[in-house]
Amino acid sequence: MTNPDTSKPPGQADVRTVGSTDALPVAPALGLSLDAAQMPRKSTLVTHRILLISVLAIALGALAAWAAQLLMFMINVITDLAFYGRVSDVIGPTAREGSFVLSPAGNQLGAWVILIPAIGGLLAGIMARWGSRAIQGHGIPEAMEQILTNESNIPARMTWLKPVSSAFAIGTGGPFGAEGPIISTGGALGSLLGQLLHVTANERKVLLAAGAAAGMAAVFGAPVASLVLAVELLLFELRPRSLIPVALATVTAVGIRYATYGAAPVFPMPNVAEPGGMALISFVLIGAVVGFASVWVTKAVYGVEDLFAKLPIHWMWWPAIGALIAGFIGWIEPRTLGVGYDNIDALVQGHFGLTVLLSFGALKFISWVIALGSGTSGGTLAPLFMIGGSLGAVVGIGINHWLPGIHVNMGIAALVGMAAIFAGSSRALLTAVVFAFETTRQPAALLPLLGGCTAAYLISAVMMRNTIMTEKIARRGVRVPSEYAADYLDQVTVGTACARDVFSLRADQTLAEVRRWLSEGAPEAQHQGFPVVDAGGKVCGVLTRRSLLDPQWHYTLTVGELVTRPPVMVKESHSLREAADHMVAEQVGRLVVVSQTAPHRLVGILTRGDILSAHARRLREARLKDRHIKLGKHRHPASPA
Repeated sequence: MTNPDTSKPPGQADVRTVGSTDALPVAPALGLSLDAAQMPRKSTLVTHRILLISVLAIALGALAAWAAQLLMFMINVITDLAFYGRVSDVIGPTAREGSFVLSPAGNQLGAWVILIPAIGGLLAGIMARWGSRAIQGHGIPEAMEQILTNESNIPARMTWLKPVSSAFAIGTGGPFGAEGPIISTGGALGSLLGQLLHVTANERKVLLAAGAAAGMAAVFGAPVASLVLAVELLLFELRPRSLIPVALATVTAVGIRYATYGAAPVFPMPNVAEPGGMALISFVLIGAVVGFASVWVTKAVYGVEDLFAKLPIHWMWWPAIGALIAGFIGWIEPRTLGVGYDNIDALVQGHFGLTVLLSFGALKFISWVIALGSGTSGGTLAPLFMIGGSLGAVVGIGINHWLPGIHVNMGIAALVGMAAIFAGSSRALLTAVVFAFETTRQPAALLPLLGGCTAAYLISAVMMRNTIMTEKIARRGVRVPSEYAADYLDQVTVGTACARDVFSLRADQTLAEVRRWLSEGAPEAQHQGFPVVDAGGKVCGVLTRRSLLDPQWHYTLTVGELVTRPPVMVKESHSLREAADHMVAEQVGRLVVVSQTAPHRLVGILTRGDILSAHARRLREARLKDRHIKLGKHRHPASPA
């Protein structure tokens, strides 16, 4: 038999490499040194790295704001050329000032207008074929997929492919919003920066979300809504380490927008009065109706995608076919072409009558669903707003017709419809509410918005599993988080979950004694790991049953001589999350638990099974139905006579 090779560095002895890692060998001289103990430390909410990421996020906010302005400029130039044969509306002394999106609705092309969107769709298809097929779609699902499956690594070419393809698709009359491509471009910029620097995957995710949120904030002047959108659809968490940089990025982007274009709301509407009680109920009803529509819209988009997938031609041609149909509809109703932010203005200001609302809403829905389902590059937010706003206004007109005493405001009805369809189709409830408020600055609309969007959110959650943002990647096998809850393991301390009735071995015991005791088969000898303590009761380590029975160790050796690596342990006050992370980092299955006041004194052992068992309370609270207060009279057994 060979003796342990004490010349090997800690962690490299045979007992470590040959024996099981289910237990923790620890060094005999523990003392009070926690540095040697490899113990997780209680930390602040963030580390000093947050300063670096925040500075990078601020730079990203500025970069995304300029990228957003450049994309809007490209869309306007292409629109001016394609529909009016000039660029003077965008460039030169007669160019319009401020933030605007040129509308194709005033063109005089007649039936030729049908071909213009097809040209843009063909260019988008060509760029997808020989550039990257990832440019197809509306941007947010693709960013979500990279976060969930690829550690937020977006290919560098996406920083220019996506905005250029979108500029052609939208500038030639595609019925899309510009916000999706801008969100995608900002996210690609953040990911690119994260790939150029030495950062973690989590930090790269934060940079991606910061760039994406800054892009949206720069377009709509909605910093809070953009921050909430990043939380609900990209970050899948609400932590200071991510919240702070993203918030700074959105503030920077909106600050640049204000400095460039002023601080006016993007969708100005007349001031509205606080709605009465019956009107408020009506807005909730509008939200519920639009909630059903959001489900149908989502299913329609992916139904059209499935139909295009059955076409016997290469997918590169699909965007041109979809755009051709959109062009035909645009010939019938020119207001369906392009971004259409002016249509949103008209909706919230109550300028559309019932006939226009019905025809415009229906034709915009058909045009957008077919064009987006063809796999081109464009956003969803603005089209959804027009479809939902039209439906909300129509329902509001109906309520006023049948119940005129309620006095439903048409502007609020349209606004609730706009926000509710986004809340239902994306299930980004808070984003929808805050976005509608920030883009109109109407505080009286907040309560109707909350009621209507919540109703739509409820209908959507009951009727469909995935959303318009997640269906595409869910079909590829990507599971997207749908609920964001506090980590239960972070709420439970190690002291409440560990096993305290622990049988320990003395460091001076010989292997002969221990092996004889193990062979007797006593109940306390059935464990897979045993803590080792010295004569003073201090923890020396934990040895596995396998290492104690390993024939390479001579029976005359003491238990203490087998302990070779530094201690790995936790205090009673640490959380189970910290303990679980510590187990993963150290590649062990159990931890020594020591006292909070005396870190050398053994308290218990924490195993992987103990961590799983801690979830029993969480499951019980979620599933067990019980009544704690019982009303009514209780019958008591009759007392003996």
